[in-house]
Amino acid sequence: MKTGFTKKILPNGLTVLVHPDPDTRMGSLNIMVKVGSRDEDPEHTGFAHLFEHLMFSGSQHIPSYDQVAQSIGAENNAFTSNDLTDYYLTFPAHQLEVALWLERDRMSHPVIDQNALDTQKSVVIEEFKQRYLNQPYGDAWLELRNLAYSVHPYRWATIGKEPAHIEKATLEVVLDFKNRFYAPDRMILAVSGPYEAERVVDAVHRWFGDWAPSGYQAGPRPQEPVQNGIRRLDKHGSYPAPALYMAFHMPGRGDAAYQACDLITDVLSRGQSSRLFRDLVMDRGLFSDLNAYVTGDMDPGLLVVSGHCAPGVEVDRAENAVWESLERLRHEEITEFERDKSLHQIESSLVFARLQGLNMAMNLCYFEYLSRAEDYDLELDRYRAVTPAMIREQAFTILQPSNASVLRYIPSDHES
Repeated sequence: MKTGFTKKILPNGLTVLVHPDPDTRMGSLNIMVKVGSRDEDPEHTGFAHLFEHLMFSGSQHIPSYDQVAQSIGAENNAFTSNDLTDYYLTFPAHQLEVALWLERDRMSHPVIDQNALDTQKSVVIEEFKQRYLNQPYGDAWLELRNLAYSVHPYRWATIGKEPAHIEKATLEVVLDFKNRFYAPDRMILAVSGPYEAERVVDAVHRWFGDWAPSGYQAGPRPQEPVQNGIRRLDKHGSYPAPALYMAFHMPGRGDAAYQACDLITDVLSRGQSSRLFRDLVMDRGLFSDLNAYVTGDMDPGLLVVSGHCAPGVEVDRAENAVWESLERLRHEEITEFERDKSLHQIESSLVFARLQGLNMAMNLCYFEYLSRAEDYDLELDRYRAVTPAMIREQAFTILQPSNASVLRYIPSDHES
């Protein structure tokens, strides 16, 4: 499956990717900024996410980004992860120049003053409280990351370690963050739509070419040491039911073993015929829900098994049952049926993703950041190359107690 695209790196370091798609009347523009929570100072966490909010506060020539975007029939949004910050926009194809103007103005000249900072700090702190602190199990990822990682910056969530880091954010520190990371040499821009590649590259150069690079080069991130023993944290409180989170260290997104690790989670919990669902949810009734998934981080990430216990089931019993299932997976053969079922589902997802211009633009940016955009075409073949023996090999290596961090939520009226 060959993706047609053109790549151009402007003199200021901006990487431009253009995917011509003559079968659509819509244009898609994606800008990926090479900054996520892993790039933050341990004493100033949550800044990548805070800055994403600030980018919607208006810019030098555009007081309201959303108002202009809506006036041309465009839709836009953004997200922040551990590895990156992403801004995307879809619009009628003939509005490409307006889309480029919108993004250039807010990327290079966002309005970041004390009023904008105070407003967005309040929004982010409220989000922190509502999503992470004021609901049952909401702090699971705050706790689990800190339990699983000891030195790598993945040990804090994208929202940050604690609200105090956002509360204490000063305008000076925020502007320093902008000057380092929000510059053309820290960005990848992709356009998909019914365009000639040369025309798009010329337009991007016209809008972005005079923007000076920052020249910032991040130092090496601390590498997480090999875990040599199980880590545990029990939290007691007013929880609706006992809950279990188990995290295992696994290879990063660019590692040759990543796809096999991803397929482990499909064998465990994708669909009603998956091992954990069939055994522990349907047959034995120990969990009301139980899922396995990977974080998909660029640096070595986590394979997670999580679920809520069924009524009347103690967390000890539920956890022991999960360990029994994982131990069987480590030693039993993975069947061709299990591998093929998961592979068919992944193939469908990857093929359908190529039908949408925005997904194409976003994936080209992601693979360019990870390695090179051309590797997007290799993704399906990498999954197809995974054998049942490779899945079992990774399961045997990863799913062992010495590599596990276990977080349990125990209602006050339950015994652990």
